Amino acid sequence: MANNWYDLGRKYVLDGNLVPATDTIKAALVSSAYTPNLASQQYYSDISADVLNTPQALTTKTTTAGTLKADNVTFSAVTSGATGSYVALYKDTGTPTTSPLLCLFDTITGFPVATNGGDIIISWNASGILKI
Repeated sequence: MANNWYDLGRKYVLDGNLVPATDTIKAALVSSAYTPNLASQQYYSDISADVLNTPQALTTKTTTAGTLKADNVTFSAVTSGATGSYVALYKDTGTPTTSPLLCLFDTITGFPVATNGGDIIISWNASGILKI
């Protein structure tokens, strides 16, 4: 698999339901135990059992020329003994069963990464996180 949109996340965005400037968009560090199904998984609750640590909100978001950019994300003191293989972006509504999944990244520098109790920093590409 390569970095891609969840099908229902793409529909959510194209239907005009995402406003990056004001919506809370979070990044979730997802373990290698996760089996992606981009065609049918829709909400954060579909992946939450395989999420390592606490998802982090994107900060300093911009959307110039249809490209989402934000500050890098740090997952602090990630519990040792797992393997981080993915980062999923989703809109946090405050309820896992209504928080839509947007996209999934698996081609991240340094991934998969064995967790060891230290921090894991996701450095987004300088050209942006995603482009519509």
